[in-house]
Amino acid sequence: MKKTLVAMIGAIALSTTAVEAKDWEVVRLAVDVPYEPFEYKAPDGSLTGFEIDLGNAVCEEMKVKCEWVIQAWDGIIPGLLARKYDAIFSSMSINEDRAKKVLFSEPYYNTPTGFFGPKASEVDPAKPETLKGLRVGVQRGTIQDTYATDNYSKVADIKRYTTGDDLVVDLHGGRLDVVVIDFPVGVSTIIEVEKGADFKVLGDNVQLGEGVGVAARKRDGELIEVFNKALATVKTNGVYDKINEKYFDYSIKK
Repeated sequence: MKKTLVAMIGAIALSTTAVEAKDWEVVRLAVDVPYEPFEYKAPDGSLTGFEIDLGNAVCEEMKVKCEWVIQAWDGIIPGLLARKYDAIFSSMSINEDRAKKVLFSEPYYNTPTGFFGPKASEVDPAKPETLKGLRVGVQRGTIQDTYATDNYSKVADIKRYTTGDDLVVDLHGGRLDVVVIDFPVGVSTIIEVEKGADFKVLGDNVQLGEGVGVAARKRDGELIEVFNKALATVKTNGVYDKINEKYFDYSIKK
């Protein structure tokens, strides 16, 4: 299945057929909020973040109007299949299980998974025995959920949360011992905040999945082609790099 998925993505990337979003004057994009710095609400209530800016830039390139639809992560694929929106643009990692249900674009970023905990913690994620009896927080249905379940469920208590924001709140409140989350999200919401001095990165980051892509229904291959063409353009004309620099001190381009 992995080889099939890679071949599919490669075929889309190499396509030279001119693609226009003729039937897509409006595209509804699902996003799980908050997931700072990728998507979150500004003080005035408007949506902002790396993926919001990138999604708007891609929509402009596609010459369509994009409407953002907030959807909790654990229902985001069912909502897509139920036609509540047209695509998912929300840090969805490409993996074999999801590829059975949805059609992915080319990856548009890839960030490592990080482990975060109190400054006094002696946890080493590479040694599962150091997590024995601890409470490990993950966002339900993510690749971090799968990773933590596969590697630590025999020794630790895996706590699953609906939003990344909720598990960070419980770490800050002392109700979790370890949080497993996208590294940039952990840095932004755990380390670079008022209580950040009390927490640290635990051990080494790990690379999970094949990168993040736009997800659409299997029947909407034309829409994915349009996204691929627009993503390729913003990656080469400087727009992607400009948005990247706004939110990160390093490149997350895939």
